[in-house]
Amino acid sequence: MAGILQRYKAVYGLPDDYPIVSLNEGNTPLIPCEHISAHIEKTTGVTGLKIFAKYDGANPTGSFKDRGMTYAVSQAKHDGASHIVCASTGNTSAAAAAYGARCGMQVLVLIPKGKVALGKLSQAMMYGATIVEIDGNFDEALAVVRKLGNTGKITVVNSINPYRILGQQSAAFEICDELKTSPDYHFIPVGNAGNITAYWAGYNRYQQLGTIKNLPKMMGYEAEGSAAIVRGEVIAEPETFATAIRIGNPASWQQAEAARDESDGTIDSVTDDEIGQAYTRLAATEGIFCEPASAASVAGLIKACQNKQVNNNSLITCTLTGNGLKDPDSAIRLSDEQGIAKKLSLPANEQAIMDAIGL
Repeated sequence: MAGILQRYKAVYGLPDDYPIVSLNEGNTPLIPCEHISAHIEKTTGVTGLKIFAKYDGANPTGSFKDRGMTYAVSQAKHDGASHIVCASTGNTSAAAAAYGARCGMQVLVLIPKGKVALGKLSQAMMYGATIVEIDGNFDEALAVVRKLGNTGKITVVNSINPYRILGQQSAAFEICDELKTSPDYHFIPVGNAGNITAYWAGYNRYQQLGTIKNLPKMMGYEAEGSAAIVRGEVIAEPETFATAIRIGNPASWQQAEAARDESDGTIDSVTDDEIGQAYTRLAATEGIFCEPASAASVAGLIKACQNKQVNNNSLITCTLTGNGLKDPDSAIRLSDEQGIAKKLSLPANEQAIMDAIGL
């Protein structure tokens, strides 16, 4: 199936000769989460929820960033750019490097030293990007990237690039196309805040086109140690094991607040423990392996239900931003800590194995 710019060419108003750089991104699964719904009903008393996970970890580089990157890099190609640059906690660097490689552009990525999960770093390396590790956090890396962009010699492909936000709107289009309506609530992780901005714009675009009638409440969740919007202040040293949302000064801060206010939604925070519990529950009960930051959406849903912020019988979508293989170290650590994996040391004997598992 074609990528998002080809599928939604008419929605985006692209000319026939537009130079699309694509890896056939998008078309990611919308997975019903009946076990999460049952858990919420049992623990919070909120009943009848129809919950769907939009699993963007199924994109070509394993995260939602591909949606925006196809548009940002295509526009860079259209404009005649030869170099692109981004700051990244991992997923943006992987997407930029892949799409840059696809069209022969030189890619420069700035990352916080020692703060990027190896699954993501390995992608940028394999795609052939030039990687600069800085002694600082993401926000400091982005400040340098902005200055590089101001030289006019290199195109910035972070979410400050408007084409990134435009491309990411496509996830909202896909949800509405599949459900044949809009959800009542949309839960989403918040890091740099571009994605909540994009989803809200996407839902509004579909309403303007007459494809949907109603708009969802946008329910965004930061990690507690990186909750700049919730606290109302920049966090100089953000901390969370959910590395993709370890950002203390979101680039789309004002736009995220607008999405919250216009939709009558919320931006709140969840603890690392709440993220970890949702992360392992998704894998162990639904068979969905997402990266830790993704699970902030489900952790937020559970918290909102505990706080009676969600009505019974609601239609709910949760964005899962990335693939669990992005951060295998967290998966191994948490499965051990929570006793999910059942690891046995046994002889190579079928009877001993059957005895051990009670067969």
